[in-house]
Amino acid sequence: MDVLIQAWSQAWESGYLLPVVAALAALFFYFLANSVFRRIVRAVQLRVRESGIPFELLSMPFRMLAVLLVVSAALPYLPLSEMAVPVLPHAFTVASILGAVWFLMRLLAVLEQFILLHYASGLRNSEASARKVATHVSLARKILNVFLVVLAVAGVLMTFDTVRQVGLSILASAGIAGVMIAFAAQKSISTLIAGVQIAITQPISIDDVVIVENQWGRIEEISLTYVVVQIWDQRRLIVPITWFIERPFENWTRKSQELLGTVFIYADYAIPIDSLRSELERVVRASPLWDGRVVKLQVTNTTEKSVELRGLVSAANASDLWELRCLVREALVAFIRTDHPGGIPRVRMEMDQGPVVDERSMEKL
Repeated sequence: MDVLIQAWSQAWESGYLLPVVAALAALFFYFLANSVFRRIVRAVQLRVRESGIPFELLSMPFRMLAVLLVVSAALPYLPLSEMAVPVLPHAFTVASILGAVWFLMRLLAVLEQFILLHYASGLRNSEASARKVATHVSLARKILNVFLVVLAVAGVLMTFDTVRQVGLSILASAGIAGVMIAFAAQKSISTLIAGVQIAITQPISIDDVVIVENQWGRIEEISLTYVVVQIWDQRRLIVPITWFIERPFENWTRKSQELLGTVFIYADYAIPIDSLRSELERVVRASPLWDGRVVKLQVTNTTEKSVELRGLVSAANASDLWELRCLVREALVAFIRTDHPGGIPRVRMEMDQGPVVDERSMEKL
């Protein structure tokens, strides 16, 4: 027994057992933090069972911070070698900074989901307001993430003595370097400023229907540098965010999603307009795509060959309006072809045969 105790003490003094003890302690505190976090999550989920808030995002950074906190508190009481004394505390400090920033970034993501769900439940009848809040919160989270990354890099660098010692020389040359960097990255800086301006002024919001580069689509994602527009055929159009500041574009859902749409029919002058108007009203009123606001048929132009008829209809959103316009166009064309075939545009020609010549007079000649 004395031999085992003596061998243990010699191994401990030599430092061979230190990595094993540290690894065992880290595993113990990891499982302890995991158990505590699971209990906290279960207690919170009992209160917000159906909230849908992703608390599991905080699991890994919470465990990491718990282990770092306990091990850092135990470091002064561990018999460390002379080489490990300055290295381990510094390594734990760097890891703590990174872990804290990681935890804060995940916490912002959870907070974003909580705000969106809480705001959506309070404003069920205001979809436009909910989309604006979603855009504000999403961009605010991304901006804060950028600041957190910058603070993490600055915090890690400031833990090194060499960085603090050369800080004065870096500060002295910061003016010239700042001017050079600003000149080289002026487009990047203007892009970031445009992203902040989009977040404040809100010319576009997530899920807005827009026309960009003659393409119809919905705003799927807004970042600090670009906007993702989902085109109607499920392609993605990546647009620099400065495009929405410098160029005009159409936003079909800026205030509301209700829209008016037109259907043009070109018919012969013989078409009975009242009968066609009645057919338009019948088709539109029978369709669930119509929102009950507007249905009209008007003669908007005339040419030497046909008349231009414009059907004006309304729908609750862009998708319903597209379907309703196609339905109305198909129904009116079928109605003209079957019930009024004389209303189909046609080209009329008159041929002048000249004066009639008497055959008897021709024989005398």
